[in-house]
Amino acid sequence: MYETVEAISPGSRDMQQVRALLDQEGIRLDGNLDYTCGIFDEEGTLIATGSCFENTLRCLAVSSRHQGEGLLNQIISHLTDYQAARGNFRLFLYTKPASAKFMADLGFYEIARVPGKLVFMENRRTGFRDYCARLARTRREGSRTAAVVMNANPFTLGHRHLVELAASENDVVHLFILSQEAGPISFRVRRQLVQAGVADLPNVICHDSDAYIISSATFPSYFLKDDEDVVRTQAALDLAVFGKIAAALGIQRRYVGEEPTSRTTCLYNAVMAQAMPEMGLECRIVPRLEADGRVISASTVRQAIHDGQLESVRDMLPESTYRYFAGPEGIPTVAALQKAHDLIHH
Repeated sequence: MYETVEAISPGSRDMQQVRALLDQEGIRLDGNLDYTCGIFDEEGTLIATGSCFENTLRCLAVSSRHQGEGLLNQIISHLTDYQAARGNFRLFLYTKPASAKFMADLGFYEIARVPGKLVFMENRRTGFRDYCARLARTRREGSRTAAVVMNANPFTLGHRHLVELAASENDVVHLFILSQEAGPISFRVRRQLVQAGVADLPNVICHDSDAYIISSATFPSYFLKDDEDVVRTQAALDLAVFGKIAAALGIQRRYVGEEPTSRTTCLYNAVMAQAMPEMGLECRIVPRLEADGRVISASTVRQAIHDGQLESVRDMLPESTYRYFAGPEGIPTVAALQKAHDLIHH
């Protein structure tokens, strides 16, 4: 048995071995990793590896010559201890269907799967079930019930239009805000702005997505063959999870925003539009709202905030969002946006 699991630095030569081992096992190195470890044989050759991103375990691989030796167990144990040391006790992972049984033996439980592609798992037996039970307490029987899922990065009049339309056509709207941190505008701020922006709509109920609805920024793509495969698989996993949430809340339809300039979003919406009726659900794709001839876009708003041109996008924002970014409360978020943008472009 190999006793030592070693941390591997991002820029080290050992990281080249990580990439090579993953490649041998049909896995691409994930772009979102914040810790990587490995086990080496006596000759210094990497024979097992695993990584983390926030509270997820990723890029788990064992050399085919050493499978069945308990190395994956060592890697998982090490990563679990590492996560516990930084305060993460709820852990999630994505694995190939062929590996799901091994992960179950190591204490992970299935949340949802995309047949032939991936299985989404967590280390709490009733985690997702408990989440659905909490949601079910807000269910209103005998009503036309819809859902909207959004990142709201930040909340714009485009988001407001989508929610307002759903609220006008249904008795209840369950609005899910993606909880995962995926940029300089924190979840706390995004949730605050969404809640302020829909406060006048009494039939809208806001929910945190917890870790169960996955942001495209944090979705694992490392064992999928190409970008289209990534989008289709994320959409399929989203629907597998959403179908269970819809059952808990009695949701009948989901509203999504059209984005004709984004091939990724178009493909995502197309997958949902095709698959949701097969699940007994309706998918409503809503045309994007425009302001003064411009399509309202959160990315346009973020760019304007970075450039110190908030007034140029005022017509894209609810008054509550505008006041936040124009006032003293928004100063830390504006600074974070500017810093993140500058790091990317320099």
